[in-house]
Amino acid sequence: MPGMSRKAAVALAASASIALFATACTGQSDSGGGDDASKEQTINFWHGWSAPNEVKAVKTMVAGFEKAHPNIHVNIVGNMTDDKINQALRAGGDKAPDVVSSFTTNNVGKFCSSGAFVDLNPFFKKADIDPETAFPKAMNEYTQFDGNRCTVPLLGDAYGLYYNKDAFEKAGIASPPKTWSEFAKDAKKLTIAQGDSYSQLGFMPNYHGWESTTEHYFGQFSPTYFDADGKSNIAKDPSFTAGFTLQKKLVDELGGFKKLETYRSKLGDEWGPKHPFHTGQVAMQLDGEWRLGMAEEAKPDFEIGVAPLPVPDDQADQYGKGYITGTIAGIPSTSKKQNAAWELVKYMTTNTDAVVGFANDIHNVPSTLAALKSPKLKYDPRFKTFLDIASNPNSTTTPASINGGTYLVTLQQFGYDYESGRAKDLKAGLAATAKQIDTDIAQAK
Repeated sequence: MPGMSRKAAVALAASASIALFATACTGQSDSGGGDDASKEQTINFWHGWSAPNEVKAVKTMVAGFEKAHPNIHVNIVGNMTDDKINQALRAGGDKAPDVVSSFTTNNVGKFCSSGAFVDLNPFFKKADIDPETAFPKAMNEYTQFDGNRCTVPLLGDAYGLYYNKDAFEKAGIASPPKTWSEFAKDAKKLTIAQGDSYSQLGFMPNYHGWESTTEHYFGQFSPTYFDADGKSNIAKDPSFTAGFTLQKKLVDELGGFKKLETYRSKLGDEWGPKHPFHTGQVAMQLDGEWRLGMAEEAKPDFEIGVAPLPVPDDQADQYGKGYITGTIAGIPSTSKKQNAAWELVKYMTTNTDAVVGFANDIHNVPSTLAALKSPKLKYDPRFKTFLDIASNPNSTTTPASINGGTYLVTLQQFGYDYESGRAKDLKAGLAATAKQIDTDIAQAK
């Protein structure tokens, strides 16, 4: 599943790979490259998808490109991790990738600042394509760093709320919660105790609760991670205080950290059919668009509902927004066929029919505003929730940083300490975390 692949590439895994590409290639080549895209040639496209349906979808998309560009042949290499791509770029040669897709959105800052990928702004300008109007706001933001647009969105992920409609009916809840205060009330109503555990938990609030990460929670608060000077803003922006306070209150009110962790440890894993939402052990789940298909494949004995995640009570007018991330594509600066590579990148990421076809095949969110509105999109009616979240101008993402996702890992680590009670002073903890984030970024420059 696309979500499964991406899950392995973010958080701690992402932070471990922030040095990737930095030593592979430095310095940009001239905008547009030196090759002639009208000449007969072969380019290499490396991607990370591995599931049979995903691999087939990539081949179908590339076949469409080759039909439109009969002189450019594409050699596809799948199941490529950033480590493997890095090794290939360092080795160079004819087999090295000319186009790369990656699930590590958090590393865009590193990709751009190191010169690993070429700045695509000149290509967009030459093609008369305005990224500001072509892509959803959040996707447009996470594919650039300091004015360098070294990547481009290639399908996206939107996070929302899944809920057990049968459990809602039994609990007397008429509709999904729109604010966090409503959510907290519903989570408690949906929680059914069983001895010192639960027969049903309304929601697993702990940060190890599958997709319940700090950035996914905080996305609903529209936080500002860095100030105008590039310094960490988490100790100053009240969004972070509100987000941590909300989550800790949920932990305490739903049984406490220890009781929740004991329950969580006995539940199924995120990617198998025994995921606790599939089995009804958890009544509400924060998750990405891919969960709908996985949940239906598990054949649950209840009806699945989908809605946007709640928003803070003082932002009720922004209900419908969500956290956005996705796959990115770029052109390595080592490529000697950058003009031909751009033709493939342009086709995959801006050709409406190509984007729609790929989204239909792997059940991800389209990454252009035109594709999001296309009548050719095929989806379960519930999936429209994620399309709407993706196109919502209030939806958010996490900003690129020179050292990749390290700042998110640092913030998440504080979240673990705070929810468990190891860290008791929220204000002091946020200040110390901000200081650590600033130190790490300074050392990366």
